[in-house]
Amino acid sequence: MNELATTYSPNEIEGKWYKYWEESNFFAATLDDSKPNYSIVIPPPNVTGILHMGHILNNSIQDVLVRYKRMSGYNTLWMPGTDHAGIATQNKVERKLADEGLTKEDLGREEFIKQVWEWKEQYGSVITTQLRKIGASLDWKRERFTMDQGLSESVKDIFIKLFNDGLIYQGEYMVNWCPRCGTALADDEVDHEEKAGSLWNIKYPVKDSDEFLIIATTRPETMLADVAIAVNPNDERYSHLVGKNVVLPLVGREIPVIADEYVDMEFGTGALKITPAHDPNDFALGQKFNLPIINMMTPDGKVVNDYPAYAGMDRFDARKKIVSDLEEQGLLVKIEAHSHNVGGCYRCNTVVEPRVSKQWFVKMEPLAEKALEVVRNGKVKLMPKRWEKVYYNWLENIRDWCISRQIWWGHRIPAWYGPDMHIFVAKTEEDAFAQAKAHYGKDVELTQETDVLDTWFSSALWPFSTLGWPEKTVELEKFYPTSTLVTGADILFFWVARMVMFGMYTMDDIPFENVYLHGIVRDEVGRKMSKSLGNSPDPLNLIGEYGADAIRFTMIYNTSQGQDVHFSEKLIEMGRNFANKIWNVSRFVLMNLEDFDIKTFDKSNVQLELVDEWIFSKLNKTSKDVADKLEKFQLDEAAKSIYEFLRGDFCDWYVELAKVRLYNKEESGVKSRQTAQYVLWTVLEAGLKLLHPFMPFITEEIWQKIKVNGETIMLADYPVCNDSLVSDDKEKAFEYIQGLISSLRNIRAERGISPAKEAKVVIRTSNPTELETLKANELFITKLAKIEELTVGTDLTTPEQSGFRVNGNSEVFMILTGLLDVETEIKKINEQLEKVKKDLDKVNAKLSDERFTSKAPAHILDREKRIQEEFQDKYDKLMENLKNFQ
Repeated sequence: MNELATTYSPNEIEGKWYKYWEESNFFAATLDDSKPNYSIVIPPPNVTGILHMGHILNNSIQDVLVRYKRMSGYNTLWMPGTDHAGIATQNKVERKLADEGLTKEDLGREEFIKQVWEWKEQYGSVITTQLRKIGASLDWKRERFTMDQGLSESVKDIFIKLFNDGLIYQGEYMVNWCPRCGTALADDEVDHEEKAGSLWNIKYPVKDSDEFLIIATTRPETMLADVAIAVNPNDERYSHLVGKNVVLPLVGREIPVIADEYVDMEFGTGALKITPAHDPNDFALGQKFNLPIINMMTPDGKVVNDYPAYAGMDRFDARKKIVSDLEEQGLLVKIEAHSHNVGGCYRCNTVVEPRVSKQWFVKMEPLAEKALEVVRNGKVKLMPKRWEKVYYNWLENIRDWCISRQIWWGHRIPAWYGPDMHIFVAKTEEDAFAQAKAHYGKDVELTQETDVLDTWFSSALWPFSTLGWPEKTVELEKFYPTSTLVTGADILFFWVARMVMFGMYTMDDIPFENVYLHGIVRDEVGRKMSKSLGNSPDPLNLIGEYGADAIRFTMIYNTSQGQDVHFSEKLIEMGRNFANKIWNVSRFVLMNLEDFDIKTFDKSNVQLELVDEWIFSKLNKTSKDVADKLEKFQLDEAAKSIYEFLRGDFCDWYVELAKVRLYNKEESGVKSRQTAQYVLWTVLEAGLKLLHPFMPFITEEIWQKIKVNGETIMLADYPVCNDSLVSDDKEKAFEYIQGLISSLRNIRAERGISPAKEAKVVIRTSNPTELETLKANELFITKLAKIEELTVGTDLTTPEQSGFRVNGNSEVFMILTGLLDVETEIKKINEQLEKVKKDLDKVNAKLSDERFTSKAPAHILDREKRIQEEFQDKYDKLMENLKNFQ
């Protein structure tokens, strides 16, 4: 067998094996009719993106599940792809143009789009290249892009279907507008944050009167577009003003005073300025009272030319000037501190403006009904389950989705306008002209819609569009619905719910069966990682230093289902240490298999001893436990189970015990030695396969050295539990040996005796099973516990000057004569006696007190008596030990 290098160097093996896997097409989805199917679609990272710790967590989870299912005999498909990220990508290219002194308007739409595609071709593969670094076993030959030809066609198809079904409409409504990105945003694309602000109290003169109405507002700049003042009809302070007009300060426009119960009499002054063009509630009130809509702001957040004193000023600069002018004219009453929710663009954090605009919308309520039903009936399972309540709340209170964006990069809405603005929705311009001719009875000029669709619109089709829909492909038949979706809880609404809605609408079936919602990766003090805070490490640097396997294992091991991950670089040391442990123990095993060939070994020579039966039992129990945990998406528990088995049971115990037989060169020990070699090979090979989904690179490197056949560990069979090899009795018997060795090691540690010094040990027990176990495993016990002389029996005298432990039903004595300082030991025992005596006296006093014993409940008395017995037993044993030293 080939030896492993002396030290484990992930940089030398990881790139090598990924190249081999990909070139060998091992990641490819199989379409074997005899196999069950398992599929995951990757949450498509933005084409602008680079790898961050959230990607590491998300894709490591997916890779563990896919590798496990692939090894378990499934047709597996992990679908790769990227998202065109409309706003983000356009911003990138616009910034590049700005550096050259150009704007997108300088280029024109067609040339600008061409440049974005060129940018995508140059930089779009950065994130997919980086995903390869962490070992993601995606079927790269099927890679999709949300604007590739097939997906673009599917977007048009579903848009037309929704439009024809009356679920897409166009209307002029209040939308969220980002002045920086120059586009509308959906409600859930606005991040709200409580911020300190001000409440400006302003005098509005009542026409033909000396009276003033005082209005409190958080946005004085929008007063330029006020069209009314609203008061509550039950507010006696203002009832005499309803129906009258006030004069709008700084503008001079007369506006009416109206009454509506919507007005909160307790807020501010109880009188509200109504600005339908710049506030959603005012917009609703404006529609109710048929008020005009006056817009005072340009799309980029500047004051329109209708107000010369402020024309062209940025909205916040205009605010300062307006407040200054009001103060100068004696119309500013006061400024109060006031905290309120401020909406920001989820892409660039710019303060969002409510804006009345003609947009395209999807009617969500009809789509939401089925999406609610499939989660309630369990067809779609959200994990952790607590997210169901959040999901229900959002869908039950859903608002129509604004899907149009005023940018150039994206899926252009497939609509054309006739001379009278009649809308023709079609897949191609030719289809639109044909519709128009049928409608008008002649050829007419058409104007194409300039808006593009919200990026999330195409992402909502991802589970079926990537599989070839609307074509009836083999992949769609086999892999839809997909099996599992792994994503962050923060896009439950943006993406998950919309995929469920579109899946039910388009396919009449759920898009996935299980949704694993993982938490956010935070720093060790709980802050969300970000470049601005400087607390987000570069994953590629971490991979370079620790290796991908160490990072993957660390992230999975420390991620409980649905909980945020508090990450620190120090955590990765655990993963690296574990990898080193696996490497070193594998190297040891390989070095001791030089004269052993599993291919030719005659298994009839196997003579299993207790330690072999124990490790086989533990291996099979671990195999069952890991499979159970993975099926329940308890990946951290599965990782812990493997860790405890390989690091604890195999490395710390079995390998150490195997050395006793491996180093036995006597002829009488040949079969025992060969058995140890056989078990070492078998357990190591199975252990590597158990670990492979979590740490794919190191397991492949080692497995290639010990394999019997097969091209790669990733296509080997995942270990399954063989119930016939599971034995609680054998495990219990070996646990007795473990307890015995640990007891003797603890005696040494407590007394400062060198682990290298051999000692004499006496074990007294009348338990026949323990006696038999001791005699059958005497060689192991003496070697691991460094015993020069072991005496075992039922009627043995307690040796003088000995350390004492109880293990099972056995009394264990280590003779300390010559191993330690007697006077120091006596002093230690006396100190322990003094402490135990105090505790014993206290409980004796309590049980001797008639006032206590007569009133205490029976269970309290029983507890105190048990405590008394424990302290008395401890005291008696310490006294006996003291006598041994005296």
